[in-house]
Amino acid sequence: MAGFDKVVTSYAQAMDGLKDGDTIIAGGFGLCGIPEGLINEIKRKKTKELTVVSNNCGVDDFGLGILLHDRQIKKIIASYVGENALFEQQLLDGIIDVELTPQGTLAEKMRAGGAGIPAFYTATGYGTPVAEGKEVKEFDGRPYILEESITGEFAIVKAWKADRYGNLVFRHTAMNFNPMAATAGKITVAEVEEIVEPGELEPSQIHTPGIYVNRVIKGNFEKRIERVTTRK
Repeated sequence: MAGFDKVVTSYAQAMDGLKDGDTIIAGGFGLCGIPEGLINEIKRKKTKELTVVSNNCGVDDFGLGILLHDRQIKKIIASYVGENALFEQQLLDGIIDVELTPQGTLAEKMRAGGAGIPAFYTATGYGTPVAEGKEVKEFDGRPYILEESITGEFAIVKAWKADRYGNLVFRHTAMNFNPMAATAGKITVAEVEEIVEPGELEPSQIHTPGIYVNRVIKGNFEKRIERVTTRK
């Protein structure tokens, strides 16, 4: 990168510095809005012992699920095991450590981490196994549990458009976890459909300011559908 220009031209550059044992925060929901090429690069690098924070783990042969085949993931913090049979089997076999987290709590853990807030109280999960071992405090007579925020060495996100300064615009459902994830990485890498010049994005439509983004790469996306349902 030169100055404010955050565009890189190869996936090797995009994920440079990733090492064994790192924590990766990944945007996306199911297969919607996932940084496909960046995930493929992690597989190519064969980085091991990773902690992955994401809503779920893709499917068996696409998205984050491809990192399970060579057991690159040590721990997953997610809200949903989802459609991934291999993920489920590795969980049941004790091969992978899974920390199931309520979906809204997971999103707030990312957002709070990016905002520099170390922890927050939430009523979600109180009285369930989610609350075991966590501090409980009452506010207005209602019990809340203390949840710690999340940050990672890397955050990988998928956006619709970016300019060379790293300002991001997400599209429709791909908003999901991407804006929160983008703030929570020490190094945030955005894989995007289109890169434009500074000034071409309408400032009021920018979802993630470039101050949070370290690298931008233009990707080619398959955009696979997780479960196709059609009318008979």
